[in-house]
Parts: sequence; C-alpha cells; structure tokens
Amino acid sequence: MAEVTISGLVEGGKATGGPPLGPALGPLGVPINDIIKEINDKTKPFEGIKISVKVIVDTTTKKFRVEVGSPSASALILKELGAQSGAKTKDETVGNLSLDQVKKIAKSKEASMYGHSLAARVKQILGTCKSMGVKCDNEDPKVVIKKIDSGEIKVE
Repeated sequence: MAEVTISGLVEGGKATGGPPLGPALGPLGVPINDIIKEINDKTKPFEGIKISVKVIVDTTTKKFRVEVGSPSASALILKELGAQSGAKTKDETVGNLSLDQVKKIAKSKEASMYGHSLAARVKQILGTCKSMGVKCDNEDPKVVIKKIDSGEIKVE
C-alpha cells in the first residue's frame, strides 16, 4: 500500500479544485470533486479562517481520507470578535469577549491544547487574549485568570 499525503492551506468551507490541492491531486487519479466536498464539509465551521488540510491517498485503491488541522487560538479569537488583527501596542484594546466565548474557543481547541481541564485551556486562551489586547468580561485577562485560580470564577 503506497500512500501519498497532499497538504495545503485552505479557507474554511471554500476549497476548490484549483491550487493548492487540485494540481497535486490530479495525477493521482482520485475523485477531486469528492475530496473537495469532504474538505469543505469538514472546514465549514472555520469559515473566514485559513486552516491546514491533509489529504492522504492510497495510490493503489484510490481511497482517500481528509484530516483537518486546528486553527490557531488567535484566529478563533479574531473570528469571535469580528476583528482583523490584534492590538498593535500593549496599551491598545481591540475587543472584549465574554467568558462563554472564551470557553467556546477553548472547547473547540481541546484536541490540540495541552491543558488537562477546561479551566486550564480557558486560562491558555485568556493568555492569548492578553497578548492580543482582548479583554474578557471587560476585565484584563490576567485578572480573570486570578479569579479562576482563586475559585471566584468556576469553569466547568
């Protein structure tokens, strides 16, 4: 069994048969439209975000599987805010997320984060918020992290 892996970066839900995937898949004799449909189905939740995709093709049987990477925490934060970029200076604030929005991001990144609990992953996302100039519930993310550590805020 010979496997070939084709990797590319696509915008969520908007892969096409053109570059970068189409020209690489064409010579393998696989159903490109089926692969593109599966990629778009799997990446639809990440519309507006560039996401890494791998297509693994068995060159003997022409069977394939699609693996979708996880967008960065900063990309998910920007999407949640509807912003284009983080703060340019440490004193700038570009937006505010609710703790529920931070939890949603932490849950979506669960497979690719090292935190063993939701609280640990939430604190990681809050750290990214801090570096991007994003507040949480109108507070500095460091304050929210301290409240989680002290038990004042419960994350479940």
